[in-house]
Amino acid sequence: MPGDDLDQYFESYIEEDSIFQDKQYVQSNYVPGDIDHRDDQMDTIAQILAPALREQRPSNLFVYGKTGTGKTMTCRYIAGQMRDVAEKQDIPLKILYLNCKLKKIADTEYRLIAELARMFGEDVPSTGLPTDEVYNKFFDALENEDKVVIAILDEIDQLVRKAGDEIIYNLTRINSELDEAKLSIIGISNDLMFANNLDPRVKSSLSEEEIVFPPYNAIEIQQILRDRAQDAFAENVLDEGVIPKCAAYAAREHGDARRALELLRVAGELAERGNQTKVSVDNIDQAEHKIERDRLIDMVKTQPTQFQATLYPILEMSQKDETPLNTGEIYELYKQLCDKAGLRPLTQRRISDIIGELDMFGIINANVISKGRFGRTREIEVSLTSKIEDQIVSILKTELDIAS
Repeated sequence: MPGDDLDQYFESYIEEDSIFQDKQYVQSNYVPGDIDHRDDQMDTIAQILAPALREQRPSNLFVYGKTGTGKTMTCRYIAGQMRDVAEKQDIPLKILYLNCKLKKIADTEYRLIAELARMFGEDVPSTGLPTDEVYNKFFDALENEDKVVIAILDEIDQLVRKAGDEIIYNLTRINSELDEAKLSIIGISNDLMFANNLDPRVKSSLSEEEIVFPPYNAIEIQQILRDRAQDAFAENVLDEGVIPKCAAYAAREHGDARRALELLRVAGELAERGNQTKVSVDNIDQAEHKIERDRLIDMVKTQPTQFQATLYPILEMSQKDETPLNTGEIYELYKQLCDKAGLRPLTQRRISDIIGELDMFGIINANVISKGRFGRTREIEVSLTSKIEDQIVSILKTELDIAS
């Protein structure tokens, strides 16, 4: 689009009526003024955390449930309510929130403690200090604050996966050394089995209290969507059937309300880009396809190099119409790529495992074929659209630093 046309486009865009009234209401990080269908969980969390308003240390709390069940939203809502009361009553309370999935914040013990120390105004470099010294800075800052501190560690399983569970033990035991301040931990996880895999002493110190968030059902999701849509969209822009279809998709995804809200938002964006005046049921299907495509691309970008090196030759041969391939053929192509990219090749057995993961992610179809007395083999074909395949190939060339 040439410059003049671009100016005209932006000017006309400003003048046109928007499908959206306020998009924030259908964004994943929005915390609503009222939370539906989580009364029991809110009451329990409030009762566990209320002692902080009497300057007593609340029990550590472990909150778990599948993605999109309202765990983070509920904890942040309660934290906001407690902050308001503490401010009005001049109660010494500080509530911190950290998303442990963020790479530069919580991928090592050092970075997490450094980030916590920064939240108290400490100047801690991203790297370079001994970890013990960073702990001391955090400890001193905590003690000098002389408050009850509640630290919400969202996606805590990601932290433990990267940094080990010793960090949780250290944080939960810090109160035995504090004289003035008090620290409580709220751990939030999508992994229902996470606590079972912790060291027993870590589990007992973190899980003083536990709360499970069950999935929403389709009717509950519809109500959540209707409430949010009322504020997010202009009047009468959603076709009948849009919200039920979003809810049906989300119910299929184990009652994931976040997924439903994302679908509704993306459907609205696609309708607006298409110069439509209403959001249709077809827009929901288009949004589902777009979200799935984006999910696949993000997943491929974040996979280890060896995973990417296994996938690339499969996609390359698919583009040349030279599939299906068997495991042995893929392994030979993979070894050639390793030579080209300066990688140390893994064993064929490990590459076979990665092929199984690719199948599980829905990137390939691996069908077991009987070869009679020669045994069985897997025939592998790509199960992506050509457009997504081209995008992933382009990404892998960059990630693996290889020319065509």
